[in-house]
Amino acid sequence: MRSNLMAGLDLGSTKTCAVIAELGDRPRRPELRILGVGQAKTAGVRREIVTDIEEATESVRKALKEAELMAGVTVDRVYAGISGEHIRSSTSMGVVAVGGEEITPDDVTRVHDVARAVALSPDRELLHAIPHEYIVDHQPGIKDPVGMAGTRLECEVYLVTCSTTAAANIRKAVQRAGYRVQELVLEPLAASLAALNEEEKEVGVALVDLGGGSTDLAVFYEGKIRRVSVIPWGGTTVTQDLVRGLSLPFVEAQRAKERFGVASTRFVDPRETVDLSGSGPDGRRPVARELIAHVIEQRFDEIFSLVRQEIESLELPGPLGAGVVLTGGGAALPGVVELGQIVFAAPVRQGVPANGLTGLADAVGRPKFTTAAGLVEYGAERFLDTGEGAATRASGLVSKLGSWLKEFF
Repeated sequence: MRSNLMAGLDLGSTKTCAVIAELGDRPRRPELRILGVGQAKTAGVRREIVTDIEEATESVRKALKEAELMAGVTVDRVYAGISGEHIRSSTSMGVVAVGGEEITPDDVTRVHDVARAVALSPDRELLHAIPHEYIVDHQPGIKDPVGMAGTRLECEVYLVTCSTTAAANIRKAVQRAGYRVQELVLEPLAASLAALNEEEKEVGVALVDLGGGSTDLAVFYEGKIRRVSVIPWGGTTVTQDLVRGLSLPFVEAQRAKERFGVASTRFVDPRETVDLSGSGPDGRRPVARELIAHVIEQRFDEIFSLVRQEIESLELPGPLGAGVVLTGGGAALPGVVELGQIVFAAPVRQGVPANGLTGLADAVGRPKFTTAAGLVEYGAERFLDTGEGAATRASGLVSKLGSWLKEFF
């Protein structure tokens, strides 16, 4: 039967996260109740691009099955995130004549269609067309023109496009896992729904998603999204720095980062040492923890400096009043917020899913789940607007049969 279930899938370079939620039926203040959360180590994805369909499919299957098991239901479709260096953005204007005495929803739909009707090359796919503002009879700054009098309606739209091949491979991996992609959603846009509020977007805020393969940036000012960009360095880059700087195997470097890593040497005792694998008599060797912190700090400082340059290149009318919000797996590293405050010279906080979630909200209350939680929030908004996009619910014997069929095929 039809239901109000939403499923979000964040297929990252190092981990795959899945969240299943149920949209409440309260008309005034609908809420999302988290039912299940799943995660799996990602294989077959490099820098947010699928490089091995079979391995990526298995990562998707594991994460979603874990979420379904926790939720006690199965779903048939997901809102999947997409990011990477192939993401491009631009603005476009649409103009239509208003036929009646006042502007109607049909007029708004027409001006949206005109604004998004841009010529794309065969290798590009339109992800989002986000209205920035409306202009009625040359009067700018209008957020909702419906019901206003006017003869000419204009709309500025922020367009986000992606590689057709990258999008097709994500859909293929999800389909082979036994699900369907309801919609591909830009990951920093989804993360902003979970980690930011409208006041922050109005006064100005930069969302920095520190992922494994890349760092995503989304800048909001006066309630509008002003910049989306991807920096091709992330948590994996930091691990590779440790591999080279400390002569460690990749797995040991990853373990050292997770267990002993700090993003600022100020928080480390210079006399403290940790035992890592090496060429010592027992296969171990002591390494100064301050050295590990130094390598990590250098790379994060470079990433943050590139983000700051992106923000400064916008030449906004004023400073970002809400500062910078760090999210993604890298934001959980101790000292990263404090380092960000130094580099950005602005308020910096850690962003976690916090916008009206109930149920198992604690299970997603960590930076690494921000995008997946944001995807279900995006799905909920689409469902409230259109009445479409909810997943099909199954439980009990039906759930077991569905799981068996997915495993078999």
